[in-house]
Amino acid sequence: MSLLEISHLQKIYSTRFGGVKVEALSDVSFTVEQGEYLAIMGESGAGKTTLLNILAALDRPTGGSVCLSGRDITKISDRELSAFRRDHLGFVFQDFNLLDTFSLKDNIFLPLVLAGTPYREMSLRLGPIARQLGIAELLDKYPYEVSGGQKQRAAVARALITRPELVLADEPTGALDSRSSESLLHLFGKINEAGQTIVMVTHSVRAASHAGRVLFLRDGQVYHQLYRGGMSTESMFARISDTLTALSGGEQDE
Repeated sequence: MSLLEISHLQKIYSTRFGGVKVEALSDVSFTVEQGEYLAIMGESGAGKTTLLNILAALDRPTGGSVCLSGRDITKISDRELSAFRRDHLGFVFQDFNLLDTFSLKDNIFLPLVLAGTPYREMSLRLGPIARQLGIAELLDKYPYEVSGGQKQRAAVARALITRPELVLADEPTGALDSRSSESLLHLFGKINEAGQTIVMVTHSVRAASHAGRVLFLRDGQVYHQLYRGGMSTESMFARISDTLTALSGGEQDE
């Protein structure tokens, strides 16, 4: 069953005085199935960030549609957008976006507080997530007191605690060392196995090799897709690297 349907998406940016127009997305169409783990890749300027911002309802397309569970999010009014993002989407960012004046627990609770969720319900939701992510003993600490990997686990907990239909991850391993990155990617895999749909934008071949499908953008269009099928992570890594080399016409670093 398709959870997310993107159809003929186009985004054109104009310069301040409208003299020059830049087409960030030209004609992008794809679907994301319920419970899928999709990575989106491409060279700088391919349209990845623009696409993610539109999927997150942070930007509106020039044309086309984005339907989440049958509802076109491009048609949601500005007044409704904040509540829609909070109720239906979870976000994991490269730089964590945690508030240093809040404990990890309060950072995780923040979207539920904004939604008016009772404290008892918040606490009931937090326990299993904190244990799953290995941060149950850290909840009273502040972001500046924990490691980058622990900060990102708290950010993942904040994304999951609203029970979103879709988690959007923007370079989630970008600020982490290799050990923390592998740990986070393992957690993403477990979260996905439990049924959570994830769409991740990344430059990292290693991160993308953990996904079930990789979609490659080039010049604002879908250039190619790779499906994991029965491939191992190592085989997926090699296939992604080969595709990126063909995409760029040159050498591709990890």
